[in-house]
Amino acid sequence: MTAKNHFIDTILELESLFDQVGEVSIKKEVSYLHPSYQAMISASPFVILATVGPDGLDVSPRGDPPGFVHIKDEHTLWLPERRGNNRIDSLRNIIADSRVALFFLIPGNGETLRVNGRARICIDPQLLQRFAMQDKLPKCVLEISVDTVFFQCARAIQRSKLWKGISGEVGKSVPTPGAILQALTNSEVDGATYDRELPGRQKSTLY
Repeated sequence: MTAKNHFIDTILELESLFDQVGEVSIKKEVSYLHPSYQAMISASPFVILATVGPDGLDVSPRGDPPGFVHIKDEHTLWLPERRGNNRIDSLRNIIADSRVALFFLIPGNGETLRVNGRARICIDPQLLQRFAMQDKLPKCVLEISVDTVFFQCARAIQRSKLWKGISGEVGKSVPTPGAILQALTNSEVDGATYDRELPGRQKSTLY
């Protein structure tokens, strides 16, 4: 037996690992924003944006009060681009390849929502004003034309216990941002100082 025997590299081999797709799993996918799916988007304060470009893939979080992703119509979404680290990896990718995927999370709800589509970057002043927060405008707004929409069942959320109470021990096992930066830069960044100043800096630059 060669090492190759332990890897799947054809669709036929892949499909042989799994059961038939359930009829419901097919029926729940539609090409527009059904009112039920609109309700999920309006309740979500957090979405993950995935893009692809010449330098590879990117996935990044977006968050604001529930309903921050605006439903223009049953085929179009508006997603504001807030202040961040200025890497703009997602936006660079969209310029090169308009394909995007959105993954909506709703705290306390097991089901998640997946939207695939194509995005354009808009800087229309009136549209930016519509998304003002704390008197600050987003840098731009992504206009996303919807291709497919479907909800994901709750198994992953249930297995992870994502919305259960979090033990204080969990945070203790994760290095702080300052500790990570200090390690990555061979102490060029003072981790303790970075962590001490971070909450105030985040608060003052949230928007």
